Amino acid sequence: MKTIVLTHDSCAEHIVPRGHPERQARLQAALKAFEDDALKDIPHRSAPRAELGDIERVHSKEMVADVMKSIPSEGIESLDADTCVSAQSGEAALHAAGAAMAAVDAIIKGDGEHAFCVVRPPGHHAEPGRSMGFCLFNSIAVAALHARDKHGIERIAAVDFDVHHGNGTQAAFEQDANLFYASTHESPLYPGTGARHECGVYGNIVNEPLESGADGKDFRKAFEERILPELDRFRPQLLLVSSGFDAHARDPLAHLQLEESDFAWVGERLAERARESEAGAMVSVLEGGYDLFALRESVAAYVKAIM
Repeated sequence: MKTIVLTHDSCAEHIVPRGHPERQARLQAALKAFEDDALKDIPHRSAPRAELGDIERVHSKEMVADVMKSIPSEGIESLDADTCVSAQSGEAALHAAGAAMAAVDAIIKGDGEHAFCVVRPPGHHAEPGRSMGFCLFNSIAVAALHARDKHGIERIAAVDFDVHHGNGTQAAFEQDANLFYASTHESPLYPGTGARHECGVYGNIVNEPLESGADGKDFRKAFEERILPELDRFRPQLLLVSSGFDAHARDPLAHLQLEESDFAWVGERLAERARESEAGAMVSVLEGGYDLFALRESVAAYVKAIM
């Protein structure tokens, strides 16, 4: 698959307190993956800025206004115990969502078969009515509804292999039969959602929680026995991927034992499904991953496998 990368300088200007795991260096580590000889010729594009109306396809107008009003002119403010904002955080979050939207536009236009959005803050915890879990706006969900409104794509799937359950994406999708969300994640772990019985109004939500200490064999089994068969049954026209790399064994925030080869494996499996979809392509958006070495190496392995 021909890959393009979308990112924006503002994503490095979202400042967090010293010691916070969702730090600027994450963006640099993920971009460093593309210095690999196999990836260095991938074109990079500067992501556009999403409009507030784009965000309001997913999030309530009141919530969006509250987030933007919370942005300080200087210093750092906390939205909750985990989620903070600084002067450029609003721009970073709008460009992160804009990257996901532009990635959809690019693959539909035929500019690439895979678009990888190297952005922060992450998005999959942001619910329609609140920001949380390091996330301000839900970039994957915004991209999905953009694909529907701008391109007329109805059946859209989001697959999430971040170690934390994407409660925000689930909340945005669970009442729409034409939106599908599937997740592997450690449980119990933040945010405490994602049980197998959470299946959406139309059975369009598929959660496969993994126990602490689960390894690549368990992860692959979850995909082979449940996630991929359910994805195949849904038959999406477009596939979006919340690509979090914090299930890696080195990651400090969780306890799964995945290696780079596991992210390569899931990239291959998802790329196969994407080729069979109407769009013939897919969009990946960076979510978690807090060990810098593991993040860099995992992004490289994942993108190489897709290519």
